[in-house]
Amino acid sequence: VQLQASGGGLVQTGGSLRLSCAASGRTSSYYRMGWFRQAPGKEREYVGSIRRGDGVTNYADSVKGRFTISRDNAKNMAYLQMNSLKPDDTAVYYCAARDYGSSEYIYWGQGTKVTVSS
Repeated sequence: VQLQASGGGLVQTGGSLRLSCAASGRTSSYYRMGWFRQAPGKEREYVGSIRRGDGVTNYADSVKGRFTISRDNAKNMAYLQMNSLKPDDTAVYYCAARDYGSSEYIYWGQGTKVTVSS
């Protein structure tokens, strides 16, 4: 599975952005699509994920209520809608996928940068 994230940019505090993740290759094989982020000087952290089959989502506490993950299986796309953005949300955002029966995200996109200005 190949992944490509897009949609990052510069936004003011309180603004919104929608990130997209395009999947190609053996797209029927992945079980869950996740979003992660890495801020400068910090470790990569989990943002949330969505189950490919039934769309069940899971979010980190830091983004719960502000971010929404969705997917369009027909288009092999996943999305991260980010609202009420804060400067602490500034990071490079990555989409990743894991296969059925695996607990590890082994497919990764290249990342898209989000900068939230105060």
